[in-house]
Amino acid sequence: MKRFDDLTEAEILGLAISNEEEDARIYLQYAARLKADYPATAAMFERMAEEEHGHRHALHELYRRKFGGELPYITRQDVKGFLKRNPLWLLETLRIDAVRRQAEMMEYEAQQFYVKAAERARDADTRQLLADLAEAESAHETLAQELGGRIETSGEKESEEATAHRIFVLQIVQPGLAGLIDGSISTLAPIFAAAFATQDSWAAFLVGLAASIGAGISMGLTEGLSDDGAITGRGSPWPRGIACGVMTTLGGLGHTLPYLIPDFWTATAVAGVVVSFELAAIAYIRTHYMETPFTSAIVQVVLGGILVLATGIFIGSS
Repeated sequence: MKRFDDLTEAEILGLAISNEEEDARIYLQYAARLKADYPATAAMFERMAEEEHGHRHALHELYRRKFGGELPYITRQDVKGFLKRNPLWLLETLRIDAVRRQAEMMEYEAQQFYVKAAERARDADTRQLLADLAEAESAHETLAQELGGRIETSGEKESEEATAHRIFVLQIVQPGLAGLIDGSISTLAPIFAAAFATQDSWAAFLVGLAASIGAGISMGLTEGLSDDGAITGRGSPWPRGIACGVMTTLGGLGHTLPYLIPDFWTATAVAGVVVSFELAAIAYIRTHYMETPFTSAIVQVVLGGILVLATGIFIGSS
């Protein structure tokens, strides 16, 4: 692996050409993946890719005049400490804020490369071109930084933020809410049935722990296997399955943990208070994210919770 200071002028130009070509491909990948949901951002990346192609042609023409047609085979991986690219474009789902941040970093690193390369260049034409490219990359960095404000003035930002919110609801909130509802409500019956049947806090805790973890695994697998997201746009099954499974487990553990209190009736009273908070939280999430009227949400959730709770107490007491 070579040090940057040991590169020849031909190798520096060859490296710059390969960098511009790779960055253009990355920007085109971003544009293709974001075009459907974020058209304004995609258009920016298409423009940046076109300019990177222009930079590559200018560098290649300079190289051809100075050194002939055969480019040295050298990539950024061959240079010690050279700027690397985080492969966000390989991910199945792209977060718009992460993409914009990476674009800023890419252009900043490219600018620094051209500044250092221009300082080392002895040929006047090479030095001038590298300095011009440093300024161009600086303009790209500014464009990426100011993208939010530019889009906002044209009304596109609100549309893109609405799309990002919708994707977040589809991929995280909905499966998480389904898990929280299942964990908080469906586990009420077995936990309180075991509690009132044995009137033993430890026995109720073990049943609740098993029911919560078992329900979390089941719900996580069900959510993950039910939809690969290719058609529905709900994203990768992994984050949806994890969100659903974790929230299911937490929903059950909420009213299981009070049974670590040795006194049965004290533990049951605390568990009842926890259940009321869980149901209120579910109603709030449904109102905030799913646009369900709060009164309707609280009635539906509380009614369901009371029925399941009563069923568990009735079976455990019989």
